[in-house]
Amino acid sequence: MLTKQEIFGYEPDPKYATSVAYFSMEFAIDQALKTYSGGLGFLAGSHLRSAYELKQNLMGIGMLWKYGYYEQVRDEEALMKPDFVQKDYSYLQDTGIVLTVPIHDTPVRVKVYLLKPETFKSAPLFLLSTDIPENDILSRSITHHLYDPNESTRIAQSIVLGIGGAILLDHLNLAPDVYHMNEGHAVPLNFYLYAKHKSVEEVKKRVVFTTHTPEMAGNESHDYELLKKMSFFYHLQVHEVKYILGMDGVEFNYTLGALKFARMANGVSEMHGEVSRQMWGSNHNICEITSITNAQNKTYWKDAILDDAIMADDDAGIISRKKQMKKALFKIVLDQCGKIFDENVLTIVWARRFAGYKRADLMMQDWERFMRLVNNTEFPVQVIWAGKPYPKDQEAIGLFNHIISRARPIVNCAVLTGYELELSRVMKAGSDVWLNNPRMYREASGTSGMSAAIVGSINLSIPDGWVPEFARDKVNCFLFPPASDALSVDEKDQLENVKLMDTLEQIVLPMYYNDHTTWLKILKQAAKDVVPAFEAGRMADEYYHKLYNVLVPTSIPS
Repeated sequence: MLTKQEIFGYEPDPKYATSVAYFSMEFAIDQALKTYSGGLGFLAGSHLRSAYELKQNLMGIGMLWKYGYYEQVRDEEALMKPDFVQKDYSYLQDTGIVLTVPIHDTPVRVKVYLLKPETFKSAPLFLLSTDIPENDILSRSITHHLYDPNESTRIAQSIVLGIGGAILLDHLNLAPDVYHMNEGHAVPLNFYLYAKHKSVEEVKKRVVFTTHTPEMAGNESHDYELLKKMSFFYHLQVHEVKYILGMDGVEFNYTLGALKFARMANGVSEMHGEVSRQMWGSNHNICEITSITNAQNKTYWKDAILDDAIMADDDAGIISRKKQMKKALFKIVLDQCGKIFDENVLTIVWARRFAGYKRADLMMQDWERFMRLVNNTEFPVQVIWAGKPYPKDQEAIGLFNHIISRARPIVNCAVLTGYELELSRVMKAGSDVWLNNPRMYREASGTSGMSAAIVGSINLSIPDGWVPEFARDKVNCFLFPPASDALSVDEKDQLENVKLMDTLEQIVLPMYYNDHTTWLKILKQAAKDVVPAFEAGRMADEYYHKLYNVLVPTSIPS
């Protein structure tokens, strides 16, 4: 059996003595380990990297996806299509552990791998796989695709993560002081703990929860009877689940269940904490919802040469290094799109998880005005897009390909595929402006802007997610105002397009070309303001102080 010393390879700092198991469906720790889709994984990866740097007593529990999320490739028309390729990771340690997890009243075998801390400088991460010969075809497929579109498979994934992860910890005799659910996917964990400890009160002593989804429809729920058939509730019957949690209805909501089992929960920005309290506050017997703002790990994202130049207030060094980093990005543009970009031209990048509410095409809404922007010879501009839609989201894929088609004839516009950790790093470093324009209150945090600021890209953003905690317009970023909440969605999109374009044409572009000294002042201020306030070391430390080490009085539902 693995010892704690063999798992960690380091002695945890006494101030982080509380032992924590961090459950997440995805972890973005390194480009080479494709166990992530987007922001949730980027956040979890930064958390584990900073936990390692702080020598915290924290380990990750995740899933080993045989085909990852998907490979984003191009078809014969150069449009985006998803492709699935088997992943192999010789650097993972085969622990020799094979567990049994009940799914649909059937014993499913789960093999356990370990990503050791020294491999990528992260806290230890256990990865679970059902793709082994002992299982039948259906059971093997559970860990094939991250966020599998099949409902039963998706439910089974949560069972493996939550119950399988908890069984693993008991097998290792490492039952932690705190079980931390990063989003609601691992909620079956609580039913295993309930069977073990026999009361909601005892579960609450051990469980904390982070919610990331600021819209009701995005919080996963399924029919109680289907979940019961799948063994989601471990040994409990539906009426018992409803009774102990004080829940009713036809469907079990993962987030609401987690809020009833946890002793404390958090949103991932101050604004998101408030939105979450408004969303869930009318429900009885939920835990307190505080906020711990997301962050990104500077060690991973920084460019050492640029960082030294920023800290030394070396404007010439900043300009020189930014041009080098832009050239690295433009090599990818040339390779993928056959377009030669100029490192002396202001470059705007929109790149993040691809979803409709994030409005990748907001700049294009007034096409004539957009064309005037990209054809402006006095203040030239280059625009690059990237992002990964969910592979079965035909509407989002259609929008992605619509942008490809519209950008194709424009020599200074490009759409890149393969948006994963490494491309994200190059795009942030190679951009001058990092554009963020979601519909208001839909962005829980939006961490990409944090890592962009670390590498000298100035945020141009609507004040959603983490931004209000950071932003000082024309001091460390550029802001454009949201439209009135009283307007319709279409009216908001139209008005916010106008505000965005006004900001670009009247403030951003003239400053870049006519007042570069002020531009560099904003760039340097952003880099200084983002660390430590939005660096993951602060976040990892804050989780210990605000969640892990806080005992909250609990009560059993009447």
